[in-house]
Amino acid sequence: MLASNSPRRKQLLSLAGWTFSVLPVDVDERPMQGESGDKYVLRLAESKARASAALIAGEAVVIAADTCVVDGEELLGKPVDQSEAESMLRRLRGKVHQVYSALAVMCMPEGALFTDLCVTDVPMRDYSDREMLQYIASGDPLDKAGAYAIQHAGFHPVEGMQGCFANVMGLPLCHLQRTLQRLGISPRVDLPAACQSELDYRCPVFHQVFDSAQ
Repeated sequence: MLASNSPRRKQLLSLAGWTFSVLPVDVDERPMQGESGDKYVLRLAESKARASAALIAGEAVVIAADTCVVDGEELLGKPVDQSEAESMLRRLRGKVHQVYSALAVMCMPEGALFTDLCVTDVPMRDYSDREMLQYIASGDPLDKAGAYAIQHAGFHPVEGMQGCFANVMGLPLCHLQRTLQRLGISPRVDLPAACQSELDYRCPVFHQVFDSAQ
């Protein structure tokens, strides 16, 4: 059970070959005062997992995730309008920021909860004002944390990244595989290979994710 209606998370989760249903839930996503990026996404992922699990009767595995763009000490969520999207993209242009994604996996009916966290350094290219404004006019930034989609073919805002591409999209698949293996659940395919093929990205870090679980 995926506790999200994000098309990007559904796309990524489908790569594992599992059959799953979608049960999105609404939680208060406002950060607490002084809350760090890691604590913020872990809190929201757990809240989503628990809220979704409360609606389920019988056996199920609930997968919830939350993703946040962090620049310095500031958490950047989804822009409320085009003006805020422009402000965010100007702020991030030509710099490196971080994307935090937390996973919360709950096994029902036992209620056992497992969490994981992925952090990726994201180097933004020095895109022009014209490119940025054309991208904003498309409307794509308005439902994206930090006002951008790493996978957008027309804008391609990121260059030279050496981390987890799927994490920046919102669902770090190797971290998810690592977490689900604690429940005895494995993907039906070679998930790192499927992810790299789908995203057309040669991932330099997936071995480290699994090595750190040893």
